[in-house]
Amino acid sequence: MAGAAADQETGLQLDNYTKDGTVDRKGNPVLRSKTGRWKACSFIIVYELIDRMMFNGIAANLIIYLTTKLNQGTLTASNNVTNWTGTVWITPILGAYVADAHLGRYRTFFISSLLCLIAMSLLTLAVSVPSLKPPPCLEAISKENCKQASKLQLAVFFGSLYLLALASGGTKPNISTMGADQFDDFDPKEKAQKLSFFNWWLFSVFSGILFASTILVYIQDNVGWSLGYGIPPIGLGVAILIFVVGTPFYRHRLPNGSPFTTMANVIIAAIWNWRFPLPNDPNELYELEIQHYSKHGTFKIDSTPSLRFLNKAAIRRDSSDPWRMCTVTEVEETKQMVRMIPIMICTFIPNTMVAQSHTLFIKQGTTLDRSIGSHFKVPPASLYSFVTISMLLSILIYDRVFVKIMQRVTKNPRGITMLQRMGIGMICHVLIMTVASQVEKHRLHIAEENGLSAAQEQKVLPLTIFILLPQFILTGIADAFLQIASNEFFYDQAPENMKSLGNSYFMTSHGIGNFLSTFILSKVSKITKRQGKGWILNNLNASHLDYFYALLAVMSAVNFGLFLLISKFYVYKAEVSDSIQVLTDELKKKKSKGLQQTG
Repeated sequence: MAGAAADQETGLQLDNYTKDGTVDRKGNPVLRSKTGRWKACSFIIVYELIDRMMFNGIAANLIIYLTTKLNQGTLTASNNVTNWTGTVWITPILGAYVADAHLGRYRTFFISSLLCLIAMSLLTLAVSVPSLKPPPCLEAISKENCKQASKLQLAVFFGSLYLLALASGGTKPNISTMGADQFDDFDPKEKAQKLSFFNWWLFSVFSGILFASTILVYIQDNVGWSLGYGIPPIGLGVAILIFVVGTPFYRHRLPNGSPFTTMANVIIAAIWNWRFPLPNDPNELYELEIQHYSKHGTFKIDSTPSLRFLNKAAIRRDSSDPWRMCTVTEVEETKQMVRMIPIMICTFIPNTMVAQSHTLFIKQGTTLDRSIGSHFKVPPASLYSFVTISMLLSILIYDRVFVKIMQRVTKNPRGITMLQRMGIGMICHVLIMTVASQVEKHRLHIAEENGLSAAQEQKVLPLTIFILLPQFILTGIADAFLQIASNEFFYDQAPENMKSLGNSYFMTSHGIGNFLSTFILSKVSKITKRQGKGWILNNLNASHLDYFYALLAVMSAVNFGLFLLISKFYVYKAEVSDSIQVLTDELKKKKSKGLQQTG
């Protein structure tokens, strides 16, 4: 009896510790009650809220700075913005590698955040010191007649920008992943909280963007660029201090080697063993004992029939060379990362649309009447605040109303699947570009009626800037579906040892979307100029952005069709715990109980 009581007490003590492999800073098991959950996330989310305020305070109005202060043309400035933004979103794959393979998420993030602080400080100098800027341009449109920025001026400004992009590669994939790590998948209550995490994570992100696209943009346009760019490094310094204060409460995952090496081992071993037949029984494939995974805080994964060719990497050989023979778990981890690639490709075009909303949509605002009353003018970049407001409202409605309704219908704790949520967002992107095309057609009609389409200089039209609101509001709704679902999908479907890499898929898609935006914009501009009237000129009143947006709408529709086809064959990974099943069973019990009470 005493022995049984002791065993029961030991079991209860073990239940007090997390079971998902997370540890404290020293690598010791962590108590669930004293670490993680929303308590730890509060420090991480507050950091992200302030960081997004500061980062987007630089990014939101960048195209206006390039055209008005560095005297660049619309096409050049737009491409510079999307190239830089693309770099910002591509570098996370490097930061994810460093975190997963070497330093861990906490240290990678902390070092990178300090580099971000240095980069923002250098940018403040670049916009503040007169010798680091060309003289003001008096020509409203014809930038060719203005004095261009010198090589030194461009080197300082863009050098600071790209240092910020590189440093962001270490912060972006690790801070959100670290936030999700604060919830134990093996505890149903924490798993339920985790299902809402990405909704509230993006809620904080876009709250920060709202501040940037209103307050900081207004300061830059009406007070001065020195103050507008001087606030971000101060704010980021405060955010870093808040993050550090939360250190005792964080749960950590130990680095487990390079995920790229593991994936390369599996692919090469499968190719090397292609002549060998697979055994009929998957248990005959090579695998380590379960004790190995328990010791290292990782999880064993059973063999699956999908991507069957890669199973050849686990055929037993008389060799311990990892380039000849891998474990079943390593094979399955590689499969999970490979299966997500077609889904990631389908997010390239929507992210190209997002890039356009940051550049051309805002640039359109400069051609419209921005007056409110007789003393206030709306900064064009502030229009992006309507994307943010729309998204924040959509997240609240989605999390508090839509999910609860759909849970009753689908018995899915998420309400709808992650891929279904992404699909709704893609439909919204088709609508966005269709609406944008029609609004631009109307804007050009007003320009022609007032004799401004043929004017050499771009003139302000007698048309309110608020006609652009529908496309900005739709963009916010699309983000509430597509961006949040994509973020959750690439984190959730990545193996436990490769979460940062999985999250970098989400960010890499943004990067490639921005580079695609640059490529499409340049090619369309070049081809249409050669054919006659260019679609994208410095003078937007003489351009044909309505045709360009119609083209993007068609591309979005084709991309959505491809997504439907690919998602039909996608196989979700097996859960490492039964928490989702527990939550699903609870939903079924609630419905059954409700039906009995009704009866």
